[in-house]
Amino acid sequence: MSSLSHPLAPYGWDEGFADSYAPHAAEGVVPGRIVRVDRGRCDVVVPAPDGSGVRTVQADAALVTTGDPLAVMCTGDWAAVDTTRGYVLALLPRRTAFVRSTSSKRSEGQVLAANVDHAVVVVSLAVELDLGRVERFLALAWESGAAPLVVLTKADLVPDPATLGHLVADTAAAAPGAQVLAVSSETGEGLDVLAASLAGGTTVLLGQSGAGKSTLANALVGEDVQDVNAARDRDGKGRHTTTTRNMLRLPYGGVIIDTPGLRGVGLWDAEGGVAQAFAEVEEYAARCRFHDCGHAGEPGCAVLAAVADGELAERRLDSYRKLLRENAWIAARTDARLRAEIRRDWKRKSAEGREAAARKRGGR
Repeated sequence: MSSLSHPLAPYGWDEGFADSYAPHAAEGVVPGRIVRVDRGRCDVVVPAPDGSGVRTVQADAALVTTGDPLAVMCTGDWAAVDTTRGYVLALLPRRTAFVRSTSSKRSEGQVLAANVDHAVVVVSLAVELDLGRVERFLALAWESGAAPLVVLTKADLVPDPATLGHLVADTAAAAPGAQVLAVSSETGEGLDVLAASLAGGTTVLLGQSGAGKSTLANALVGEDVQDVNAARDRDGKGRHTTTTRNMLRLPYGGVIIDTPGLRGVGLWDAEGGVAQAFAEVEEYAARCRFHDCGHAGEPGCAVLAAVADGELAERRLDSYRKLLRENAWIAARTDARLRAEIRRDWKRKSAEGREAAARKRGGR
């Protein structure tokens, strides 16, 4: 059966996933896509027995449970499913994965969505624009392998076109390489452009509670499939109406994953994503005199020169430094060798600082 005519084609099934599934085809199982996960059990969309469409079944993850938190099944995974016994037998290799650091002291990674084509960072215009948070989400989105897109929701709350244009421009400056759209689920503004951008792929919605993700999902699906709560007026935050990551069919093709609001978004092995999120900083850094320039006062630093000339916003450089430090720290907590190297570097710099201070005192 051609992948285009396969019952799971509307959910993203293609020749690549068919090849990954082939080794399991003789095991009495069927392919399926996980559309919801809850406490070790999941809802999976699988072909109907007569091959005329799809059905949703529940399955247990016990057979694929491991000690690796990054291998835990999640919404968006493709799987080989034993529908008779109700088990997920195996997960197919992921093409992309949106991973954040958990808040646990173990600094484990958590996969929020898998096999995603578009990562939509949803930001509410009902509150002050936080570009630093946008940059953080974008770093993780780029690292995931998905194409990021920033959606500024509740555009109807900014009636002045000039002000709205400035907000879009400021966001675009903080999101090089990513499309930025202002939309309103209330008036429909911008939804047609967004729908066209997402058609045919798998999209994940990411953002804080109250950003308007579930409202946006309802608008894109064309019906109220997700519950929505009003955001607080004082800070724009809302309750976690969405408590699980749910996959929904889109009427124009493709699927969308609505996620619970994220209070904390820690980086997880996202050095490459940070580099892409700050592409212009990386371009200037490539012109520095020293390849290991820290952009903190070294001679011949092209990054600091760009800041001095007004070509690079100092806020962007500060945000870039912050995310790189955080990513290095998270990596150090999970990599003993790297942690030891950073500790040695800290000790060396501390000793150099003490020596410089002693020389300065001696010269007085």
